[in-house]
Amino acid sequence: MTAADLRAILVADHLTHGPGVWDPASAALAVRAGHRAVHLSGAAISATMLGRPDLGFTPATQIADRAAILVPALAGVPLLADADVGYDSPEDAVWSALAYQRAGISGLCLEDGEDAGRSAARITALAGQVPGVVLIARVRGGLDETIARSRAYVAAGADAVLPEGLREAELDRLRAALPGVPLVVSRSEADSGRGRLTTAELAALGVRLVLHPLAAVLAALRAASLTYRAIAEEGDAERVDRMPPAAFATLTPTAARPAPRGRVPRPQAAEGEPAADRGPSIPAPRPSPGAAAFERGPATLARGAAAVHRGVDTIDT
Repeated sequence: MTAADLRAILVADHLTHGPGVWDPASAALAVRAGHRAVHLSGAAISATMLGRPDLGFTPATQIADRAAILVPALAGVPLLADADVGYDSPEDAVWSALAYQRAGISGLCLEDGEDAGRSAARITALAGQVPGVVLIARVRGGLDETIARSRAYVAAGADAVLPEGLREAELDRLRAALPGVPLVVSRSEADSGRGRLTTAELAALGVRLVLHPLAAVLAALRAASLTYRAIAEEGDAERVDRMPPAAFATLTPTAARPAPRGRVPRPQAAEGEPAADRGPSIPAPRPSPGAAAFERGPATLARGAAAVHRGVDTIDT
C-alpha cells in the first residue's frame, strides 16, 4: 500500500487499530490477524535491539533499516514509523523522510519540540518535498496548547494530529477545535485499564487510528521470560504455550524472505526460458564513497559531492 492508502484510513468513517511490529515475524502475524495498518516505534526498536527504554537512542537510519527488513512481510499493509522531532533541521527531516520512503514506510509520526515554529517549519518542508509520506503531528501539552499547536501543524501540512498528555475525555473539545482533522491516539501500556473509551466512543470523537506500539513487544517478552524460566527449572519448555514449528516455517511467504547477505538473487526465468539461461548469482556491488556518505546524512553528503567533483576517491568524515 502507499501513502494514499494510509490517508484513506485516516479519513474513513470508522476507526482502525494499528499494532506495533518490530521484525518480519511480528509483521506477518499482524497481517495474518487482519490488521490494515501497523506501527514501528522507536520504543520497540530500543527494546528489541538495545534492551533499553526509548530515550533517544534510535536514529533514523536504524528505523529505516529495520523497516526495509520487515516491509516485505506486510503484504502491502501500510507501515507508520516514529521520526522523533525530524532529527533536527527541516533539511534533516526531509533526508530522514526520504530514507523512510525508500524503506517502504508510508507515514511518520513527527514529535514537536519546545519551539512550535521550528516544528511547523519541518512539517512545511516535509509536506512540500516528500508528499508521498503521510505526516502525523504528535503534540504534547495541555488542552489549550495542544489546540494551538495542532492548528499550526495542520496549516503547515500535517495530515493528522496525535495528542499526548490529554485525557481521552478531552478529545471532544479537541475535535471541536479541529473540525475535519483526523485524530490519532497512541495507547500507553502504563495506562492500561484506566477507564479507557471504547472503540465506538473514540470513533465518535473523531479518532481514526489507535496505535498500540508496545502491546505485542511486552507480550513477546513475557512469553520469552516464561520459556527461559521453564527451561532453567525443568530442562524444557513443554509447560509453555508455543507456536507449532510447522506454523512458524510458513509464517512469511517465500517472496518476502530476503536473499542471502551479500548476494544478488538470480532473476526469474521468463515463460519458456530454460533455468540455465538465467545466469549465475553475482556478488552485490560494494557501495561507493558517495553512497556511503549519503547514508550518513546531509552534511557528509555535501562533502561527498565536493569530493566527487574534485575527483577525490575518499571522503573525510
